[in-house]
Amino acid sequence: MSRLVTLFGGGGFLGRYVAQELLRNGARVRVAERDPSDAWFLKPLGGLGQTQFIAANITKPDSVARAVDGADSVINLVGILKGDFDAIHERGAANVAQAAKAAGADALVQVSAIGADPESLSGYGRSKAAGEAAAKAAFPTATILRPSILFGQEDDFINRFAAMQTLPFVPVMRGDTTFQPIFVADAAKAIAAAALDPAPYAGKTFELGGPEVISMLALNEWIAKATGRSPQFVPVPDALGSLIACAGSFLPGVPITRDQWAMLQTDNVVSPGVKGLEAFGIVPTPMEAVAPGWLVTHKPRGRFAANAKTA
Repeated sequence: MSRLVTLFGGGGFLGRYVAQELLRNGARVRVAERDPSDAWFLKPLGGLGQTQFIAANITKPDSVARAVDGADSVINLVGILKGDFDAIHERGAANVAQAAKAAGADALVQVSAIGADPESLSGYGRSKAAGEAAAKAAFPTATILRPSILFGQEDDFINRFAAMQTLPFVPVMRGDTTFQPIFVADAAKAIAAAALDPAPYAGKTFELGGPEVISMLALNEWIAKATGRSPQFVPVPDALGSLIACAGSFLPGVPITRDQWAMLQTDNVVSPGVKGLEAFGIVPTPMEAVAPGWLVTHKPRGRFAANAKTA
């Protein structure tokens, strides 16, 4: 019988791609969401009875235990960019790992992030590191995957910057900070591989990045070229950026929080010597190969623009 994989966070941006990869490989997928209706769009992707849905909240151990009952593998994708980091990233990860162990699952994949570090300047980074430790404490053979910034058609990264470039002047914070964006489908393949064939990856930590290391300013310039825009990029001094971020922690509508500002103080790239996508036999996809297919909608005349590329 095919493996049963419980997927926490399957209705999210990354989750939809992980679910697709699991289903494509014949797994039975139990999608665990606080509101299962948020993930119902996944049902047509699998065969009859291949996809299940269950209500679960990783902060509530009883609901987590029900979600992993009988599962062969458990994947935890749940993460937040603002809010109670410790409740979600640390205690939530502990709940999932403890339940997976008690249920007799033979694989746990804990999805963390590049920048996870007990000494991180950001609460996000510190809580991600604490979540990794909690997962390992309860499930020593857990596989830890740390992706860099994810990009894809539904992302809130490249699309956000593309939407800003309709303005004549675009502010750029921390223009020298570098990223190693990874195509969401590549990350999903690695996550699914670790859940479906756990032995080669058990107990190990991997950092997942794309083929390009690019600065914040260079990324904005690339998006402008891809969308046929020509805004003036205006560097935001760090002192002003810090003030904006402080306001964003308590005022609605401000595009960055204090914790996100802290994250921008450190490059988001794969650490030297740490294994990554190559360990899964995956060749990383460059932005140029896929992003123009959806960025065309951000062109001045959208899909009717001259020389518009389609997916």
